[in-house]
Amino acid sequence: MAKKINSKTKTLNDIIIDAADEKKAENIVIIDLSSFESRVCDYFIVCSASTAIQVETIANHIEQKVKELCGEKPYAVEGLNNAYWVILDYIHVVVHVMQQQARDYYELEKLWSDAIITKPNVV
Repeated sequence: MAKKINSKTKTLNDIIIDAADEKKAENIVIIDLSSFESRVCDYFIVCSASTAIQVETIANHIEQKVKELCGEKPYAVEGLNNAYWVILDYIHVVVHVMQQQARDYYELEKLWSDAIITKPNVV
């Protein structure tokens, strides 16, 4: 059984999803890893974009909104050099902003298919 999500993580998830959606991220999903005993974080938030510029824009906007609304900076950011696959690590939540071809190739949802995967309600 998955552990209960704490309100700080829920707020962080919501801010990340809203920020990604504001910059037209596509196919946003939440992968709940909290039920796995050995996990790297509690949640992956995965989204995709068509171009490197859009990936970079989405990642930067997420980082800006989280800092503005939660006062948090990511522990680490990887992939901004080529913006093919950018990872923002907020310890309990790791964000993957991927160009569509990277997402199709790596298939994170299939890799974590035994996790609970949900699509948030975004406009």
